[in-house]
Amino acid sequence: MPFDPSVGFSPWHLSGVVYGTLLNDPASLAALGAAVEKPPYKAPPQAPVLYLKPRNTLSGPGSVIHVPAATSVRVGVSLGIIIGRTACRVPANAADNFIAGYTVVNDICLPHDNFYRPSLRFNARDGFCPIANARIAAAVVSDPDALATRVWIDDEPVFEGSTGGRIRSVRRLLADVTEFMTLQPGDILLLGAGAGAPLAADGQRIRVEISGIGSMENRVEREESR
Repeated sequence: MPFDPSVGFSPWHLSGVVYGTLLNDPASLAALGAAVEKPPYKAPPQAPVLYLKPRNTLSGPGSVIHVPAATSVRVGVSLGIIIGRTACRVPANAADNFIAGYTVVNDICLPHDNFYRPSLRFNARDGFCPIANARIAAAVVSDPDALATRVWIDDEPVFEGSTGGRIRSVRRLLADVTEFMTLQPGDILLLGAGAGAPLAADGQRIRVEISGIGSMENRVEREESR
């Protein structure tokens, strides 16, 4: 299914701009170990580590995720924070005033170990950002930092996590990102996948879910089958 920015609650249609967030789970940062103090990193990140999911990556429920032959993809279920108003230098305690709502995003990437200046070739392949049709107004989500996240592959549960316990909570992330860049209405900022995101391979079906927000299914196929 192609990406449809008009699906969801009015008046917050999506702009087609999606920003991913890396290393927002303490366990993901800890997994780098001593390497975080060495080149190319040289120190732990002091600001959010962001990357762009371009429009070519955007798709919807039921879409096929094409991957190179003999390659698996990492399935990163992530809370999508939908911006409702132009957001620039937003204090964390005022962040709720700039969030229209939330959705489920499957932040797909090719497995990789280097997170310095995130490479487009790992994150920006066609269809690597399925977005659920369900878009839940922020007013009805009592605590976006306490939502269960789950992944099934071929109907087998392979991952269970939470939107909580992050280095930057939803509100803190919005505040820190808008300290150095402006977000526009309809943009999506991803909270980031949890540590231990599972892998899926050719022929497998993926289902991702965030409690209270929604779920979505996609399928993985080799590029040669297109």
